[in-house]
Amino acid sequence: MKQYIYLLSLIFIPLFHGGYEIECVDSFLYQDIQKNGIDKNTCSCKGIPLNGKVKVVEHFADFKVSIVNSFSDIDVKVVTSFPDDCGEWQFVEHFPDFTIQYVSSFPDFTIRMVEHFPGVK
Repeated sequence: MKQYIYLLSLIFIPLFHGGYEIECVDSFLYQDIQKNGIDKNTCSCKGIPLNGKVKVVEHFADFKVSIVNSFSDIDVKVVTSFPDDCGEWQFVEHFPDFTIQYVSSFPDFTIRMVEHFPGVK
């Protein structure tokens, strides 16, 4: 099964029908890339990169997150400037790249605060 998924990840079969190009992507490949909606290849969720300036809000957040001590979906390193790499977050009050809301149940994904090696697991 893993070999099948690997082969599909290397080859996308373009089909041409009536001048339109359609790419076939196997659903197993799609599920292998995503974990709780997080795309490991682009380090994003719902099309929003998981690095940058973050604001914590009480309502209407882009993401609902839970903080855990182990088995997190993404490890987060808090930085004071230049949050350029995957999992590096700079907490701000104004002009965030995305917003989060802390919840205790049914999060979009779980996070673990780390000092080193942030990123999607």
